[in-house]
Formats: sequence, C-alpha cells, structure tokens
Amino acid sequence: MTTLETRKAQLLARRNQLLSRMETIEDELDQHDSKDWEEMATEREGDEVLEDLGQSASDEIRMIDAALQRMDEGEYGFCVTCGEEISAERLDVLPATPFCREHAAH
Repeated sequence: MTTLETRKAQLLARRNQLLSRMETIEDELDQHDSKDWEEMATEREGDEVLEDLGQSASDEIRMIDAALQRMDEGEYGFCVTCGEEISAERLDVLPATPFCREHAAH
C-alpha cells in the first residue's frame, strides 16, 4: 500500500517535470526567427502543437495542486462527488484524481 507521503512525493515530482516541460515549451516558442513564409507556416503548425502540450501540462498541474490541497486538508483519496474512498489501484494510476471510478465518467 502506497503511503500518503509517497503519493505526495510522486505528485511533487510530476509537478516539477511538468513545470520544466512548460519552461522548455516557452523557450521553444520564443526562439522562432524564420523569415521565409513556408518556414513560418511550418513553425506555426509546430507552435500549435507546443501550445496544446503546454495547456495539457498546465491542466495537469492544476489537478496536482488540487490533490496536494486535498492532502493538506485530509480529504485526499476520497471522491469529491460522493465522499467514498477512491481505490488504491485507481490512485496508483491517477494519483491526482478527485473522483472514484463511478463518478469519473460523469
């Protein structure tokens, strides 16, 4: 059984990875200096992919922050919808999830 401290360490490590990824994405977005229209179009397509990745990372960071807050409040591991305990197996796969299996699909 994974302890709360272990889960917290996992969430913090993942958060740091995401912050690093977002910084890399920002740097990449700031480095374009193409003057050719064709290259600019290709760069713009790449920028859209990077922006989507950045948004995904930002969304996951928000979920992690909420999970860390639930830990601090003693509410981590319980579904925010029904209050039932979230299975350890589910938390192993999705440690930041606020929902039990039943309410995740709603």
